[in-house]
Amino acid sequence: MKKLGIVVMATLFVFFATAGMAVAQDAAGAAKPSGTNSGLLGLAAALAVGLGAIGTAWAQSRIGAAAAGAIAERPEMGGLMLVFLALPETMVILGFLVAFFVIGKI
Repeated sequence: MKKLGIVVMATLFVFFATAGMAVAQDAAGAAKPSGTNSGLLGLAAALAVGLGAIGTAWAQSRIGAAAAGAIAERPEMGGLMLVFLALPETMVILGFLVAFFVIGKI
């Protein structure tokens, strides 16, 4: 399983590295991207939001389970656990921010 994860990460790295080179333009070319470049930018925006949401869901599932156990033992920790549960939401917010910046280039 670990080997599969390494292969997937290496594949994604190569994909994004080549996508960045495909989208790169010289300083004089400030025209809007079209065709494949526009599609790659759309894919980048979708991945920014999608992977951020998956990471947030995974983190909140772990934090929620731990918070339920902590609150069962010490109910006064409810407010602190609520803060800990809201922290991973910043990943999704930053994913939306990146997606808006990327879509602004399309």
